[in-house]
Amino acid sequence: MSLVEQKKFDLLITGVGGQGAILASDIIGKAAVAAGLPIRAAETHGMAQRGGSVVNHIRIGEDFGSMIPKKGADLMLAFEPMEAVRYLDFLKDGGVVIVNTQTVLSVTVTSGLAKYPEVSDILDVLSEKYIVKAFNADELAFEAGSRLAMNVVMVGAVSGYLPIPKETLLESVKALVPQKTVEVNLRAFEMGRKKVEEC
Repeated sequence: MSLVEQKKFDLLITGVGGQGAILASDIIGKAAVAAGLPIRAAETHGMAQRGGSVVNHIRIGEDFGSMIPKKGADLMLAFEPMEAVRYLDFLKDGGVVIVNTQTVLSVTVTSGLAKYPEVSDILDVLSEKYIVKAFNADELAFEAGSRLAMNVVMVGAVSGYLPIPKETLLESVKALVPQKTVEVNLRAFEMGRKKVEEC
């Protein structure tokens, strides 16, 4: 059974503060409600406004808790490569991870106290146990008209896996992004969706 045909779907969205992970979660959540799907969500973030780690749990068709158990997520949407690694224990073996390859360097890395691994090495590790779809979502957002639309590129990227109609997701994008950015964000969504199909 494909992920789209599942009645239940657990999605983990990870990123760092300022990348728009919470808006992405809100877009998917609003679309799920509009599609008549039961949804539970939870978010945890540490110092999110200062580039801290952000993680959102989205459980579609789940009657119980809002937090995804370890090895429970069908798919991880990682806005940053190291954040994918940080929360890997939530992804089930053989699950899908969609990764934005654009790095966000922490203070410990920029100050020389730590070294950021090569993105290719991170992707190699992920590929050992998971289906990996990796691309630079920041660049796609820039092509669409604004780097700030990276989160909507990622929503587009995951859209083909969700048990939510594409049109419902697009309506949710229109409702939640600033009105003057609707066209850019709709382009960003389509570009993300297309890119994942090519990966």
